[in-house]
Amino acid sequence: TRKQRKLMAKWRDVKQNRIKQEKNSIMNESQNSDSASLPSRLKAFLTDTFLITTPILYIVIYLIMGSGAEFAENRALGWTIIFAFHSTIILIFWLKNGQTPGLKAYDIKLVDNTTKQRVSVMQVLIRYITTLFAVISIFLLFVPFFNKNKKTFQDILSNTVIINDK
Repeated sequence: TRKQRKLMAKWRDVKQNRIKQEKNSIMNESQNSDSASLPSRLKAFLTDTFLITTPILYIVIYLIMGSGAEFAENRALGWTIIFAFHSTIILIFWLKNGQTPGLKAYDIKLVDNTTKQRVSVMQVLIRYITTLFAVISIFLLFVPFFNKNKKTFQDILSNTVIINDK
């Protein structure tokens, strides 16, 4: 009968250790649930843009370069100064406690993907460079929508993850 077939199927699954595999996959999903959501990561990025990047732009354009016209004439120099300041500030925040002001505002944190501890200098450098590359190339921004863990391009290459810090 139908009930007996279900019982036999369940017994066969237990005997072939399929039940244990299901439990392991449930455990892996619970570990991944600690990962911060894409909307909170985007909001943190936008917050950092306004709190860190915008003031740097104004300082470089008007205080260091003198005016918008001077910046327009020496764009390469201007952007080099902007990226130097921006990278220094972001890298310090990431290395110190894994949080920029935007990440802190949304209770999320940057950590090593395997140990869930602080990130290394190399990971931070790789993450920063790949983040710039992803923003410039636009299509790489859609990587999280095509993998099941919702990892970004920079998460994958730097072996980091942004987790909930509650």
